[in-house]
Amino acid sequence: MSTDLTTPDAQAADPTAHGYRPGRTLPLRVEVVRQLRRRRTMVMGGILAALPFVLIVAFAIGGNPGGGEDGDGGGSRINLMDTATASGANFAATSLFVSAGFLLVVPVALFCGDTVASEASWSSLRYLLAAPVPRARLLWSKLAVALGFSAAAMVLLPVVALAAGTVAYGWGPLQIPTGGSVPAGEAVGRLAIAVAFVFVSQLVTAGLAFWLSTRTDAPLGAVGGAVGLTIVGNVLDAVTALGDWRDFLPAHWQFAWVDAIQPKLEWSGMIQGSAVSVTYALVLFALAFRGFARKDIVS
Repeated sequence: MSTDLTTPDAQAADPTAHGYRPGRTLPLRVEVVRQLRRRRTMVMGGILAALPFVLIVAFAIGGNPGGGEDGDGGGSRINLMDTATASGANFAATSLFVSAGFLLVVPVALFCGDTVASEASWSSLRYLLAAPVPRARLLWSKLAVALGFSAAAMVLLPVVALAAGTVAYGWGPLQIPTGGSVPAGEAVGRLAIAVAFVFVSQLVTAGLAFWLSTRTDAPLGAVGGAVGLTIVGNVLDAVTALGDWRDFLPAHWQFAWVDAIQPKLEWSGMIQGSAVSVTYALVLFALAFRGFARKDIVS
């Protein structure tokens, strides 16, 4: 009786195949090129790069970006907008603030939610596994590239905003809305810390999207599900009746990065937020790998 090597798991487990090395299947560079050529990658990059210029035009047309006379009497949003045109660093911080709540959620959900589900929708997933690419190797490659593109999206927006803002408003210190300033050179480092925290805080969305991507053959369902659940988290965080229970919601800490652009750098909020986000993300990634290892691949 001959052994059937037509199934992906049987092929991946065969130690006698000449030249077969599981760790050398689906190289990261191949996956990077494949994802980089996707139209949605180029469209998302274009949107993020264009946002700072849209804001500059809006500020030029509307005048005072803060609109203090129409404000609600204070609040971080009004204050940050009031100093948006003080310098390139201020403009970069404002661009990050207006986009961190929702816009930056979309590329993370897109890159992480589309990566496996799209292969299933194209009926190419089974052919990748028949190559044979071990299931864990396939997921690790796709997750690493998806997180890499997500990080690139996080960096692209503030970098373009800093460059465009410097040209439009000049190079200068980061003016703190509550008073004081941070020197321009130090402000760049503070913004880098803020961007790093925003990426870490979005790992929950990445975990949700990636887990859903391994559970469905519909990319839109994985991406939309992750965005929808993220919005639900934001809504729950707005329910003050939950009290201290909100501390366990990743959304509760999503703007803790603002502590990085204060005269005295504060770490406590960002540390707590990072711990919550990483914990949720690790659980979701583990569920994705566990479920995919046992899943029947029929597409």
